[in-house]
Amino acid sequence: MRIRLRSGALGSLAPLLVLLMLGSSAVAQQSKPKGNALRQIALCSGADRSQPDARIDGCTALIDQQEDLSKAALATVYNNRGNAYAAKRDYDRAIADYDEASKLNPSYIKPINNRGVAFLKKRDYDLATAAFDEVIRLNPNYGQAFANRAGVYLKMNDYDRAAQDYDAAIRLGPNLPGVWNGRCWTRAILGALQAALEDCNKALQSGPGNAATYDSRGLVYLKTGQLTAAVDDYNSALRFDPKLASALYGRGLAKLKLGNRSGGNTDMAAARAIQGSIGDDFLRYGVR
Repeated sequence: MRIRLRSGALGSLAPLLVLLMLGSSAVAQQSKPKGNALRQIALCSGADRSQPDARIDGCTALIDQQEDLSKAALATVYNNRGNAYAAKRDYDRAIADYDEASKLNPSYIKPINNRGVAFLKKRDYDLATAAFDEVIRLNPNYGQAFANRAGVYLKMNDYDRAAQDYDAAIRLGPNLPGVWNGRCWTRAILGALQAALEDCNKALQSGPGNAATYDSRGLVYLKTGQLTAAVDDYNSALRFDPKLASALYGRGLAKLKLGNRSGGNTDMAAARAIQGSIGDDFLRYGVR
């Protein structure tokens, strides 16, 4: 979806091209798509890293020529256009395209998963959960859906279910982006601090650091009383994202506990200016 829109990755050019070439007998008899179709395919697939509006135009042109496409190919086009709308944060149009893709090809799980991410971005957590439930029903080995559903449960403050879904996501896809940090954060909130620390360290060992992972480990250190280490990690998080409210507030708490009242109060005030409920969040995390 701490959760980011990763799961909406666009399909590659090659699979879509194959689908289009097999879309009808008229197309299959030709050595290459007619007219400007190759350019439209490239745009729609995002093969040339084009901007969302250009991708939308390419997909729309293919949809307008849908008599030359199989249902499977057309479903791919609608899914790709939905991804382009999602990149523009036009989630309602994205969801409409994901719905159309699912109607055309009910066994195609990517648009269902992407629809869940769009609902998550709209903060419609019930519909997001329902979408990920459907993906998991269709393919119980689709780790990204478990990771995405864990992100929904985090937003709903249902930390036990989030932890269970992160367990499943890591079992199915240990290299999925964000899963080790997601479980670290969840375990830190639940109080499984040594296990959380191991997850955060795994996340940092597996790739370059980012604000979210340093923020998560900062919370672990804060809850275990390793205050200097917490300040160091929060500093690292804020170098990536200077306006990350949780890192500012956590650093402020750590500074207060270290006796730096002025610095602590300054950080906490800055965090509240960004996110007014941040103090309540930390109380829910078990930090006072």
